[in-house]
Amino acid sequence: MKICISCDSTCDIPKDLVEKYDIHLMPITVMLGSEEHHDGIDITAEDVFKYVEKTNELAKTSAVNVYEYSEYFKKLKEKYDAIIHFSLSFAISSTGNNAKIASKEYENVYVIDTKSLSSGSGLLALSCIDKIKEGKDIKTIIKEIEQETNKVQASFLLNTLRFLHKGGRCSSIALLGANFLKIKPRISLVDGKMQVTKKYMGNIENALLKYCDDLLEEVKPNLKRVFVTYSSPVEPTRTILLKN
Repeated sequence: MKICISCDSTCDIPKDLVEKYDIHLMPITVMLGSEEHHDGIDITAEDVFKYVEKTNELAKTSAVNVYEYSEYFKKLKEKYDAIIHFSLSFAISSTGNNAKIASKEYENVYVIDTKSLSSGSGLLALSCIDKIKEGKDIKTIIKEIEQETNKVQASFLLNTLRFLHKGGRCSSIALLGANFLKIKPRISLVDGKMQVTKKYMGNIENALLKYCDDLLEEVKPNLKRVFVTYSSPVEPTRTILLKN
């Protein structure tokens, strides 16, 4: 059986691995003002930061709709016997539910709620490729991957709250206090939702060291694959681990 591995573009798998493993990506729509862009095709994270700095406005995203997923799966099914699609957490975006609805139109199309974002989804996709190489049947692969969604440790450390403030998720008072005390919050994915799970104080370099020490105390990582992901040299840093 020829199995296609597919992901929302938010998986952040490096381009070289996408090409090496023939991974297919569904781009998320990003709006910069009235201009529509497609993640990974005609816009990068750096473009988004530059836009915010220039306009003082946040970029917006638009969920892929059911029709778009249906056409996407239809095209892939012309080349593959089965599709395993790794979606951004259903609790964060409607993209996953839309993909799930579209998948019901076809046989052997499976949508995985990764309960994660960014490299957390990518880590599961690469784990799935390992299982395919081992010759496991698709039902076993799906079962094991769904179990692994609960083992992904996905979290990130914010160097600044200004983007949360711009998006209305942080008050001006909280922003002022965080800046004064140099607070660096750790945001973790818990049951597919983002929560503040710890706060660090001081400069970002020291906070990152403490953040990593805490993670290694909290989880016993599977060191076969570890993602260290950043959106820009000075903005949020994520550490994605798979527990043993």
